[in-house]
Amino acid sequence: MKTYSVAVIAGDGIGPEVIDAAIPILDASAARHHFRLSWERLPYSADHYLKTQETLPDTAFSHLRDDVDAILLGALGDPRVPRNEHARDILLGLRFRLDLYVNFRPVTLLHPDLSALKNFRAIDFVIFRENTEGQYLGRGRTSGDEHIAEEVNTGKGVARIIRAAFEWAHAHGKTRVTMSDKSNAIPAHRIWQDTFKEIAGDYRGIEAEHRYVDALALELVRSPERFQVIVTNNLYGDILSDLGAGLVGGLGLAPSANLHPGRPGLFEPVHGSAPALVGKGIANPMAAVLTGALMFEQFGQEDAANEVEHAVRATLQAGMRTQDLGGKATTADVAAKLLTLLG
Repeated sequence: MKTYSVAVIAGDGIGPEVIDAAIPILDASAARHHFRLSWERLPYSADHYLKTQETLPDTAFSHLRDDVDAILLGALGDPRVPRNEHARDILLGLRFRLDLYVNFRPVTLLHPDLSALKNFRAIDFVIFRENTEGQYLGRGRTSGDEHIAEEVNTGKGVARIIRAAFEWAHAHGKTRVTMSDKSNAIPAHRIWQDTFKEIAGDYRGIEAEHRYVDALALELVRSPERFQVIVTNNLYGDILSDLGAGLVGGLGLAPSANLHPGRPGLFEPVHGSAPALVGKGIANPMAAVLTGALMFEQFGQEDAANEVEHAVRATLQAGMRTQDLGGKATTADVAAKLLTLLG
């Protein structure tokens, strides 16, 4: 039986709650499809940082780089840690140091009554967010009352995320890729324009279109059904993917994957640590479960991934929903329903 080694960083806030709910569900699906998940729990979190002043030591990073097949992250962020230093070191540190340049965020309407929009039954697109450059590098300076944040766009970084978007579109039968920037106001974004046009020429069967990010945000609300694959920079991808989550039910249903072909991926639900929900038993575990499905896809276990998504759809159809989705179910209720469907 094929075994995949998965390091677990449950993290802060509701992270441990949703991870504990998701793991038995993913185990059950794996068993049905004749593979196994070997889970390794790692302690890195706000609690660990406050006790030890340690974020992610070099030995742990080397282990995550060399010895595991994937990393499953619950959430990071805690008001007890000034500026969330531990979260930046762990999450952004892994993204940058493992060079996980693809942040892959699917936006799928899993049940028609979840959309914030009227009369939309089919919303299904993905966002390819460049994950290792842009303003998130933290470069800049402060001089008096002038605070400067530098945005970094390299030829290599822009080209590989755009090509990744076209390759995914080609592999999944998509016919349109939309690139978004703000090159009408930010001259540095011309590199996105020029690189997009060049790479699009290699994919003649796929329509290549451009939208300024403000116009794209408007169109996503007006006509989300026309979009298939969106590729953009780090900051815009972060913002647009949350907008996308709002179109299909909220962050409680939003999975993501941080990827670099040939390297262990980092998989995390988008919702964050949500300190206000901790210990109440009402956190939505579906984003964590769907994040596990993305992990299965990267393992090449597409049937298991599809089965997990189908179970989430069936659970929503049955009305088993947490408060963020307008229901009264607890975290445990939703997890139990999913486990029944996959057990």
